[in-house]
This record gives sequence, structure tokens and C-alpha cells, in this order.
Amino acid sequence: MFRKVLVANRGEIAVRVMRACEELNIGTVAVYSEADKDSGHVRYADEAYNVGPARAADSYLDHEGVIEAARKADADAIHPGYGFLAENAEFAGKVEDAEGITWIGPSSDAMESLGEKTKARTIMNEADVPIVPGTTDPVTEPAEVKEFGEKHGYPIAIKAEGGGGGRGMKVVWDESEVEDQLESAQREGEAYFDNDSVYLERYLEQPRHIEVQILADEHGNVRHLGERDCSLQRRHQKVIEEGPSAALSDELREKIGEAARRGVAAADYTNAGTVEFLVEEEDREAGELLGPDANFFFLEVNTRIQVEHTVTEQITGLDIVKRQIEVAAGEEIDFEQDEVDIDGHAMEFRINAENAANDFAPATGGTLETYDPPGGIGVRLDDALRQGDELVTDYDSMIAKLVVWGEDRDECIERSLRALREYEIEGIPTIIPFHRLMLTDEEFVASTHTTKYLDEELDESRIEEAQEQWGGDTGSGGSEDDEESTEREFTVEVNGKRFEVELEEHGAPAIPTGDVEAGGGASRPEPAGGSGGDDGGAELEGDGETVDAEMQGTILDVEVEEGDEVAAGDVLVVLEAMKMENDIVASRGGTVTQIAVEEGESVDMGDTLVVLE
Repeated sequence: MFRKVLVANRGEIAVRVMRACEELNIGTVAVYSEADKDSGHVRYADEAYNVGPARAADSYLDHEGVIEAARKADADAIHPGYGFLAENAEFAGKVEDAEGITWIGPSSDAMESLGEKTKARTIMNEADVPIVPGTTDPVTEPAEVKEFGEKHGYPIAIKAEGGGGGRGMKVVWDESEVEDQLESAQREGEAYFDNDSVYLERYLEQPRHIEVQILADEHGNVRHLGERDCSLQRRHQKVIEEGPSAALSDELREKIGEAARRGVAAADYTNAGTVEFLVEEEDREAGELLGPDANFFFLEVNTRIQVEHTVTEQITGLDIVKRQIEVAAGEEIDFEQDEVDIDGHAMEFRINAENAANDFAPATGGTLETYDPPGGIGVRLDDALRQGDELVTDYDSMIAKLVVWGEDRDECIERSLRALREYEIEGIPTIIPFHRLMLTDEEFVASTHTTKYLDEELDESRIEEAQEQWGGDTGSGGSEDDEESTEREFTVEVNGKRFEVELEEHGAPAIPTGDVEAGGGASRPEPAGGSGGDDGGAELEGDGETVDAEMQGTILDVEVEEGDEVAAGDVLVVLEAMKMENDIVASRGGTVTQIAVEEGESVDMGDTLVVLE
């Protein structure tokens, strides 16, 4: 077994992996960016190393920086969690090649073959796993998309090879959209996954999202741990996951599970993973199940642990993260497929720092003035937050996961409502009111919803009412400093390694705390995307009305040039924020007199992007 594991991630999933390590008597190492210097995963770890500034590309996505931190810490394994480098075959290969360090995950070869969707489709097709009609080779030209549309009809999904969760996917509803959507999908693929290769699929208009948890070892054993239903999604991002699915008959459930096992075995896959499927919904009454003849199609393989792995853990009693570590250490799976028992029902609620009543807009800052999570039988909380923490907005908006178990789905729903009522958060907005609404929604309770329900069918006024009723205090102010406090806390970094120092002095005035460099005084990190000082970014020279950033993010594309005439609604800039591509449009017509940003630049909320006259 390993001595010390570096967790190449942040937030709740980093803490989740560290807890598994603790139970296996393994030491833990955290990595963190400047934005995360006070975050919960840093507090939890035995050791912590700074790997760079807030920008993920310069910290959590820095291959050499993360591996160097593992060497400094003398870690003998790296666990990637999910997101960031978790599905990066190149990084996995570098870890595999690093002397004395083991990669906790599937091999880089398996990640490459299943991570690229066209290769995965070919493998699944050969393993007799149903696939959606689509291309097995990447497409590069609009003519190829149009030819596919003539053969299979519209709508068409254009998907990035390395994509997932709706990122890098664009839907073409008719031929006139082909050029724009192809370019957009390629751009997102390059921005998010460093891979602009895309492929095509027939777009299913009323699907359910069903996924199967897989565990495989190096000794040829492949097990599936049942399915999860992730059909409740907003813009292809899951918000509530549950298991088992309340829509599948046992016969269909078995067919899907066995298809997942066949596909994974054919790919020579090891460790944990998830095989995702789309199941075509049928006209059925509440309580009626989808039978064995229902259509289901392979979607993709997630070559990592998933956010919603907790659902499967609650209904199987298996610790999937501990199993990942054991498999990576060469141990053999110690149970047969027929020994996997599904007990009860579980749901996971993503606690996102978003205002659901404002189109799920992510919070732009704030302090957790109150953080009082629920408890009791059947309630699990995966988080890394504590009361008084400041919200870090540089990364994903999910701050915690509430997981609830019940003996059946009805009890799970009732218990979930109780837990959500108990969950008290003040200082930032969250989507807890939205979750409470969904647990009383007829479509969700009947489990007849599809992946399109939230975006196309749910009355948005109901979300606004729920937010008004249960939203609570979402002010961003923090508590005032206690000037009489005599306890002083410092964070000291020596050669990149983090140390916590506490000093107590009676009768002394409070002083500012911050990072202390070895041999130096207190200092604060530069703001994300900036260089500090008083320059405030680009100097504005153009005359007219400014178009400002509504959120922190990265500029993906500038669609206009100085001197261009634009009309109201024209796209000026494409901004990536919270893993989503956002079009920044002109509110009125005018002439572009200045462009204050460029592609690849990080911006903060309120920064000027374009000046219109």
C-alpha cells in the first residue's frame, strides 16, 4: 500500500479522497493555488504545496508543477479527483513515467482510447454496445456536417473529443447554423481540453441520462455497481443525481449494466470509471417503467471518479475511492458481480453558489457568515467549507454535496426535504431553494422528466418564488474584525511548502495576517488575472459607453475590431466562466472605439471589455 498520496485537486473532492487515505493509514498532500491558500482541502491535508497563481492553467493544470510537488513531498502516488487533470491522458502518462510515483486511475492508454469520443464509439460498437448514429472519425469542415444532416436529419450534436457535461457541445438545428456552431464547438474544445477535434451525433430530443459505475482491476475482473439517473440537468450540467433509476425496469437495468461491462472489458480498462448512456423516453404514466425494449445508446466513458459517485456508495456500501487506491496498488477486487447488492435509494444535491432565480448566475464573492449543515440518519455531507470562509470564485461554483439515503425513493425524498430545510447558509446565494422546489415537483417526483425538463419545460416563475420563500440572507459582507483579539495566525511558505503558525500575545493590538515569506514580512497575493499595483488593467482611450464583464472569466474570442459598426444583440466578446461559454452582446447599436481585452486574458467582474460610441 502507498505511504503518501498527493491529491491533485481542490475543494470537497480533495477532502473526500484524503478521508479515504486516512482510513487506509496513508499520508495526504494537498496542492493549492494562491486563490485557495485558505481553503478547506489545505487545512485538512497533512502537507500542502503552492503550485501557482489563481489561474488554473498556471496551477492545478500545471503538469510539471504538480509532479514536482509530489517529489518534494516524497509522495508515492497521485490521485486526480475529478475535473482539472483527472481525464488528461498526457498527464497520466507523465505520472506513470515518473520514478517512484503511481497514478491512481486507469492507464494513460485506456484514458486516451476512451477519453476521445470517436475512439470510444469504435470500441463500444465492436463490443456490441448500442451507439447513437454518428461519426467515428473527427470532422473538420462544414460540408461534412451538412452531409451528415442530409443523411440523418437535424438536429445534430457537434461534440468536442475531450468534452463532457455539455462543455464543447453545440446543437445544430438547421443547415444555416452549421458554420457558426462548428467553429464554436472547436473553439470550446481547444479552450477547455486543448483539443479542437470534434465529432457528430444524432441529437436525441427526449433522453434520460443513465450512467453505470464500473470498477475493474489488473487481474481481469470487471464489476458494475448499478446505475445512477442523472436526467435532471441545467444546460447539460447535472444538479440532482439519484440511484437506482426510478424509470427503468429490472430487465432494462440489467441490459444496460452488462453493456457497460462489455465495453469496459473490451477497452482493457482498470480502476474506477463510469459508462454513460442516453435512454429514449417513452409516453408512459407515472409508475409505469421503461421496458427491456426501450432504446438506449452509449454516450461516453468518464475515465475517473465522478461527482455523483457518492450515490452509488450509499446504495452499495462500497467506498469507491478506497477501492480506486487498492486497485492502483495492485490488489484484486474481492467480490463477484452477483454479490453487488443495491440497498434502498439515494440522491445527491449539488450545492452550487448560484442564484437559481437569476438564470443560475454564479456568486461573485461573499463570506459564509452562517454555515450549519444538516445531519441525522441517512444524511451525508461532502464539503470543504467552514463558517467564516470566503467564497473562492475562480473555479467551479459547486461548494458542497448533500447526499441522502432512504429505504425507498419516497423516504429518500422526504428525508431530503428535511435535510435541505436544516441546511443553513448565509452570506452567499445557493440553489438549496431550487432543490426544495424540485422535491415537490410532479414531474420529478414521478420520475418522468428528461434532460430537457429544466431548460425547456419548467416554469421559471416557480424558481423565483422558491428563491424568495427560502433564499435566506445572501449578503456578501463578513463579520467585523475583533480588534481586541490577541491571537495571531500566519501562513508561512518555505520552498513552496505550507506551514501554519499561531501566535498569542496578551494586551497587543490585532495586526493584519497574511502569507509570510521566509525572512520577510506579511504580504498578500496579487489578484487573479492582474499584476497588482494601481494600473487597473488596460487604459481606456476610446469615447462612449463601456461594455463590462458581468463575471470573472477568461476571454475566449473577440468577435469585433475597432471601427466596426454593431447592432443591439451583436456578439462582441466570448467569455468563458464557470466552465460555460458566454456571449457578451451589445445592448445598443454603435461603433467600436476601443477593445480593452485580448484572447486568453483573464478578467474580473466589472472590467471593461469594449467601448462603444
